[in-house]
Amino acid sequence: NFPVALVREAEGLSRAPLVTDQVEYHPYLSQAPLLEALRERGMALTAYCPLGQGGVLNDGTIAAIARDHDRTPAQVILRWHYQQPGVVAIPRSRRAEHVRANFDILGFSLSDEEMRRISGLARADGRVVNPAGLAPEWDNAG
Repeated sequence: NFPVALVREAEGLSRAPLVTDQVEYHPYLSQAPLLEALRERGMALTAYCPLGQGGVLNDGTIAAIARDHDRTPAQVILRWHYQQPGVVAIPRSRRAEHVRANFDILGFSLSDEEMRRISGLARADGRVVNPAGLAPEWDNAG
């Protein structure tokens, strides 16, 4: 859960190479500055809440892309994560059929234009996990 400044600090304090930074990441929350910094360091971004705690599933843009591919909105969002270099999504589900569907994202791909449309959904108030008193100062994604 490190923004860029804490990644730099951890890097300076660690004797071992850092491998990943696990942070909230979904279409409503850009992590562009952090992604750039992690890629420069050869690190991955592990995305928790990749579906925005379900809040992104009813988005019209996501729904339209899902219809075009005959997929679920969750599959489109997980595919969006998958197609980004160095990004790994870890969705949570209580239902076995959702877990199975989450794995079924390799049979299609999103176009560059669809990737841009989904990335363009980011908003300033997109964060859904921000525990008061515990969260660091997050990077401004513009």
